[in-house]
Amino acid sequence: MNKQLNIIKENCPQNHPCPAVKVCPVGALSQDGFHAPVIDHSKCIRCGKCSNFCPKKALVLN
Repeated sequence: MNKQLNIIKENCPQNHPCPAVKVCPVGALSQDGFHAPVIDHSKCIRCGKCSNFCPKKALVLN
């Protein structure tokens, strides 16, 4: 079964730098200003570090 990382934008406050971007070991997350982060699915290894680190649980690995 293949998992995929998704963003629940309603849970993301989008008013600060996303702390989960810095914990991604492969640079699959990026953020432009204070917008919700963007996932590069071609880089994402689905490790779950960002979803575990996100304080608002806006990043979900399912």
